[in-house]
Amino acid sequence: MRPKKTRWVKCVPGERCFKPLCKPLRGLEKVSLTLDEFEAAHLCDLEGLEQEEIASRMKVSRSTVSRILSSARRKITDALVNIKAIRIEGGCCEIIKKGKK
Repeated sequence: MRPKKTRWVKCVPGERCFKPLCKPLRGLEKVSLTLDEFEAAHLCDLEGLEQEEIASRMKVSRSTVSRILSSARRKITDALVNIKAIRIEGGCCEIIKKGKK
């Protein structure tokens, strides 16, 4: 298996863990969403960017963006449907500092 190419992200979440109000965190299963999955979902589903533009911003191929989005959406849906907490962490990412592209 090839090593993953570094993904560049700009949108770092203010909160790193989201949980349903109906259960305490210690009793919940958790889903881990990587920073690159968070960034791709944000750019595609919230900002409305096309996968080609997202790939350019994250400095990866369009097919990689497609795989990242698929994984992110599966994890988010799993957490919503099965009442799980979402923890945002990890991934092979570099943070784009303010003022840089």
